[in-house]
Amino acid sequence: MWEMDKVIVLGHRGYMSRFPENSLLAFRKAVESGADGIELDVWLTGDGKVIVMHDETIDRTSDMKGRQKDMTLEELRKADIGMGERIPTLEEVFDALPKDALVNIELKDPEAAEEVASAVAENDPERVMISSFEIDALREYRKHDGETTMGLLIDREEVIPLIPKLREELNLWSINVPMEAIALLGFEKTVQALHWARSLGLKVVLWTENDGLFYADDNLARLRGLFEVVIANDVERMISYLRELGLR
Repeated sequence: MWEMDKVIVLGHRGYMSRFPENSLLAFRKAVESGADGIELDVWLTGDGKVIVMHDETIDRTSDMKGRQKDMTLEELRKADIGMGERIPTLEEVFDALPKDALVNIELKDPEAAEEVASAVAENDPERVMISSFEIDALREYRKHDGETTMGLLIDREEVIPLIPKLREELNLWSINVPMEAIALLGFEKTVQALHWARSLGLKVVLWTENDGLFYADDNLARLRGLFEVVIANDVERMISYLRELGLR
């Protein structure tokens, strides 16, 4: 399902530019607005449930405080994450989305790997991509699932030389590269790195904390042909832009 003849658009933590991030509402709205799927982040609760949350605590995104690994699912259910939305479990996200919606699961917590693999196995693994900045989290996941599409999130230049070895070890499908790399490496060096990754047989997923970087200096247009997936905060703007470029 990850091989398409168009650039795939995923909603970053759902449609987070308009709705509470990592909420069922944001996930549904992203897909209803034309996204091919969504990206989300997972942690294990104190009682062993897989919940969707970006940070290590619920402080920033809810009206409560605490570290989810120290709390039970029942306790976490009391938190309002905006617009009356509650912290969802991974299973609830699968249930809420159309069966053909893609789901990129970022492993924030290596201890969640086994439970995530179990949930993926029950919800059509072909629609799922597992990603993480933590190489050990990806290794842990691979102990339970050797086949599901996997992407290595890149957040520092030192990881780049490890990519060929990790591609073989982890059966990587992609490297997931931040648009912020252009500011750090420069445009030409970023392009060279993407060409190199593609020469290894890897796909490229582009993401950013700040959607403006997609459009600044026509960055995305200049990277045409070097990426398969974009993870955007504002999915409607991205879809419209890619259509203008003839990429959707």
